[in-house]
Amino acid sequence: MENHHCAEDHFENSGFNYTLSMIRGKYKIVILYWLNENQPTMRFNQLKRSINNISFKTLSNTLKEMEKDKLIFRKEYPQIPPKVEYGLLERGKSLVPILDMLCQWGNNHKNDPLS
Repeated sequence: MENHHCAEDHFENSGFNYTLSMIRGKYKIVILYWLNENQPTMRFNQLKRSINNISFKTLSNTLKEMEKDKLIFRKEYPQIPPKVEYGLLERGKSLVPILDMLCQWGNNHKNDPLS
């Protein structure tokens, strides 16, 4: 890396490692993507349909982690059947430029020869 923003500290205590801890896991970046694309909110089943092969349990646990990390909010409506919506908090929205850069990198390099 040209910019060594994390060089002043050990990796474990670096901002880079902290950022990774927020988006680590198979589905967190995908959930951030879908919530950003479908603002202001998405319902649980909408997310489940958008992420084809995620189990209900995995989606539920991942959303709980992201809510605990203050990336997303959960709004529950007192009705039967229950209605729950999820959306991005400002902290989650601040990751969107990183997602955009990942997308741009992928578009720039997806056709690169690998040999």
